[in-house]
Amino acid sequence: MGEIFVGITAWTEPTLIAGGKFYPPQARTAEARLQYYASQFPIVEVDSTYYALPNERTSGLWVNRTPERFIFDIKTFRLFTQHQTPLIALPKDIREALPSQLKEKKNVYYRDLPEDMVKDLWHRFEQALLPLDSAGKLGVVLFQFPPWFFPGEREREHIVHCQEMLPQYKLAVEFRHASWTNEKNRERTFDFLRERKLAYVACDEPQGFKSSAPLIVEATSGIGIFRLHGRNTEAWEKTGVSPADRFNYLYSEEELRDLAFKMKELASRTQQLHVLFNNCYDDKAVRNASQIRMMFD
Repeated sequence: MGEIFVGITAWTEPTLIAGGKFYPPQARTAEARLQYYASQFPIVEVDSTYYALPNERTSGLWVNRTPERFIFDIKTFRLFTQHQTPLIALPKDIREALPSQLKEKKNVYYRDLPEDMVKDLWHRFEQALLPLDSAGKLGVVLFQFPPWFFPGEREREHIVHCQEMLPQYKLAVEFRHASWTNEKNRERTFDFLRERKLAYVACDEPQGFKSSAPLIVEATSGIGIFRLHGRNTEAWEKTGVSPADRFNYLYSEEELRDLAFKMKELASRTQQLHVLFNNCYDDKAVRNASQIRMMFD
């Protein structure tokens, strides 16, 4: 069985900090919080990199503030996964160099930017992760594609393109549309991921929505990924709610035991299994992460 690493998706979630149930009173700085978190869990997913490009200095600080075998899974910048990207999320020099017609837009997409700018953004992202990679602390770079990213040749070509832009890193792919793994496309999707050695992300999330993907356990690389978004059906597609409110859900012990069984099955077919709780409201993610770890002992 592969080694199982359990953690949460963000150690800086405001409701986690404000709740006062996880971090000790003396952990008042970003440095102290990360050091405390890393003393409790062996892995974390960084989601701030989805909203803005990271930088080498910050990655270097993460390296220095965590134990030797600590792992960071990095969520990729939203532009690369074809999400709409606010202009303000782009680096200042890139914004200033945009063609005049793009400067007038509120949001841009990957296809909108000139090729040289796109290559520059990829290079910056790649360089920013080098300190983590050099220290052996970079797990996977997570590509969470949007619900409107459907299975097709153009979409598969884009995934290959993303891998070619980050050739030295391990990539994981999360689909947010069920058609990728329906009866018609499942075999082709998993064959494609295995051929490229891309980790398939198994997700637990509310079902019955257009953005719902079923929980499927499948090993497509040496690393297995399990992300748990909670089962808050009321807020899953509700507009005007914060991410924390959307993922406000505490798994029951019975639900965790069922999930732990599936995780062990995936771990038996991989070298490593990363289990990340994204039910990031207050201390619910850390509580569930602590609970499920005991089920693996």
